[in-house]
Amino acid sequence: MAELIQIASDEDRDTFYLNMGPQHPSTHGVLRLRLHLKGERILSAEPIIGYSHRAHEKMAENRNYIQFLPNPSRVDYLSGMIYSIGYCQAIEKAIGLEVPERAEYIRVICNELNRISSHLLWFGTFLLDLGGVTPFLYCFDDREKILDLLDLVSGSRLTYCYGRFGGLVNDVTDDFLEGTARFCTAFRERLREYDRLVTQNVIFRNRTIGVGVMRPELAQQFGITGPCLRAMGMARDVRRDEPYGIYDRFEFDIPTRTASDCFDRYLVRIAEMEQSMRIVEQALAKLPDGPIMAKKIPRKIAPAKGEYYFAVESARGHFGMFIVSDGSEIPYRIHLRTPSFANLSTMRTVLPGTLLADTVSILGSIDIVLPEIDR
Repeated sequence: MAELIQIASDEDRDTFYLNMGPQHPSTHGVLRLRLHLKGERILSAEPIIGYSHRAHEKMAENRNYIQFLPNPSRVDYLSGMIYSIGYCQAIEKAIGLEVPERAEYIRVICNELNRISSHLLWFGTFLLDLGGVTPFLYCFDDREKILDLLDLVSGSRLTYCYGRFGGLVNDVTDDFLEGTARFCTAFRERLREYDRLVTQNVIFRNRTIGVGVMRPELAQQFGITGPCLRAMGMARDVRRDEPYGIYDRFEFDIPTRTASDCFDRYLVRIAEMEQSMRIVEQALAKLPDGPIMAKKIPRKIAPAKGEYYFAVESARGHFGMFIVSDGSEIPYRIHLRTPSFANLSTMRTVLPGTLLADTVSILGSIDIVLPEIDR
């Protein structure tokens, strides 16, 4: 809950400091915002993190590459499939391991379903923060269908460990493929319903249009990526700019807007869900037969001594893995570049001058996940 802690000074008794968090429903985790206020107007904002630090990067230095496999999906539990498979792809690139075609297509399908499920959770909770209960229920209804599908092939609903170096744990079933096709068909109609229910809602538009505008220079200053960057009019996406896996084989657009406010960040994510469905449908149509694991996988995973970097596009933006190998089975260093950390850093600049009531809208619109900040 928000807590009044002190008057700023005796000289200016109109200003005061307010703690928003670290236990507050709209911060979606143990984030603390220290707000300096004058009345309802924010003078300065300081995001304070570290309340849930779990030392994932330090863990990487104390176990081998295979033993670290369960960790990436717990860094961002909403993009768990993308992070887990991304880690596999980073190691495969480092050791020069080829992945079978069928496994590549299945990876794309699962990653894009995971992206949609992440956006749906953001969408539902964003509206819930603003007082809209009905969209929250609809979003979780759709999201449950995706979680059931991913559970069918991976055995997990949230923190996935479906990828393996050289492929996947197991093959997809006909039930998964048919269920995914049915979901895409039904979800297109649901997107139209969301447009009628939310996009055209006058209360939602008044709470988001012109609120939390991010100036373009912030992109370079803080390293903003993902939907927050694309809402600035910059069509940057790792899947297209630095294609990994087989993303260069699919046709999809990079949705952009130009106002860079809360409303545009919402519109970008809604459009991204439709593009993810396009990719899934193409992958389903082209899915080849064949094995899902490489034939010759080294018994010992030990990249040659050197430095490696690999990036993927998560639901929140550019997720990068910087790996330093000393030639052994245990990483010398793994540093994770997470988008939420960079995007949250902008709050020092974006929040000052806005109203306290808009803090929930602005913070919700950038879609942070605290575990990847406190990693």
